[in-house]
Amino acid sequence: MEFSVKNGSVEKQRTACVVVGVYESRRLSAAAEQLDQLSEGYLSGLLRRGYLEGKAGQTLLLHSVPNVLADRVLLVGCGKERELNERQYKQIIQKSVQVLQETGSMEAVSFLTELHVKGRSTYWNVRFAIEAIHESLYAYNDFKSIKPEVRRELKKMVFNVANRKELAEAERAVEQGKAVACGVNFAKNVANCPPNVCNPAYLAELAKGLAKEYSTIKTTIIDEKIMAKEGMNAYLAVSRGSHNEAFMSIIEYKNHPDKNAKPIVLVGKGLTFDSGGISIKPAESMDEMKYDMGGAASVYGTMKAIAEMNLPLNVIGVLAGCENMADGNAYRPGDILTTMSGLTVEVLNTDAEGRLVLCDTLTYVERFEPELVIDIATLTGACMIALGSHNSGLMSTHNPLAHELLNAAEQADDKAWRLPLGEEYQEQLKSNFADLANIGGRLGGAITAGQFLSNFTKKYHWAHLDIAGTAWKSGVTKGATGRPVPLLTQFLINRVEG
Repeated sequence: MEFSVKNGSVEKQRTACVVVGVYESRRLSAAAEQLDQLSEGYLSGLLRRGYLEGKAGQTLLLHSVPNVLADRVLLVGCGKERELNERQYKQIIQKSVQVLQETGSMEAVSFLTELHVKGRSTYWNVRFAIEAIHESLYAYNDFKSIKPEVRRELKKMVFNVANRKELAEAERAVEQGKAVACGVNFAKNVANCPPNVCNPAYLAELAKGLAKEYSTIKTTIIDEKIMAKEGMNAYLAVSRGSHNEAFMSIIEYKNHPDKNAKPIVLVGKGLTFDSGGISIKPAESMDEMKYDMGGAASVYGTMKAIAEMNLPLNVIGVLAGCENMADGNAYRPGDILTTMSGLTVEVLNTDAEGRLVLCDTLTYVERFEPELVIDIATLTGACMIALGSHNSGLMSTHNPLAHELLNAAEQADDKAWRLPLGEEYQEQLKSNFADLANIGGRLGGAITAGQFLSNFTKKYHWAHLDIAGTAWKSGVTKGATGRPVPLLTQFLINRVEG
């Protein structure tokens, strides 16, 4: 879809549809008030007769409104004016787009970006609108033989800004909103892809595709032979039971004015399918274990977004591709693995495999002498129990980095919550036979997983995002969310603009 911004009066809009807001109780927004005056009270007359209350999400589509140049006027309920927040605003935007799609408007001018959203600017109103529209229109139909048909698709959306001085910021919001939404969609597409197609080799091909598309990107693929030479025995142990070979994809984005600037490294867990191995998972909902590569998908989407924006940074994205299956060659509970760092790990549960792949990957990236490292992983069901599907779990050994990430999460409305780390949690990882156990018991499972990873991050500033509850939705709306691409992208934007 094409997006643009302009500063114009509502009465001069020659378009298929003008979209304006109505608050509770039947209070017109500024743009709607102008249309009402132009139409000699036509809108307010309808509201007095009870056609619309103004509750959030209500809509009323009007044709041939007196004295109005636009073919249609869409009134959208916006709830209580002083209580409009990001979540409600996005829902209002999505509802308006749904109606526009259903009624055959191929273009529209929206004045909803002029609404007052608590604590947000015009920039955020425009950017959130673009992200919400992409979310609303997203569908993964690659494997459907009969594609859904849209008779007259909405192709152009213009956002009006009330103040001409805000046009430059609004245009920046369009550019960045489109890039973030593109990254989210790419992450969703990869995560939604079935595991018989999306395996570690498939992730590697996608990574190589970025290098072909952008001159700022170089991709290197690390196969199992190289991993063996590097001593990445924990990573390889997880892959051992699978017919599909493991591949680690290194995506280097170099665009910093200082060519010697240290890179920011993003590491994504890429378990393209996780059966649990010998500690096999329950059969119910095991199909959703294709989403265990949500961390790698989000890194891939973030690299796409920053390349689209051409951010002046050095960033390395790592897709730690692997598959955890159960066969006669699979690793076992009781095995002791020597990691790339030299630390030994006693395997107590083969379903705690993500941390074994990540611990070697986190050691591998030391060679890049990173400014900081963030790993992103669908790591623990315990994080879902703790935070539900709303907040990603954040752990870090570096307070300033944690605060930067929390700030970016708040800005991007891609929420995260910090969980603690510490020596007391390290106690739970003690083993009678090795340096570490790969699980720390039922209590504090998300935290002990993060604590385990912290043992392999001593040489740089590090943060861990557990996205087990936020990377996908179950049930009727089953599918990838593309999170935390908005959070990560905002963190990198802030690094440029801060």
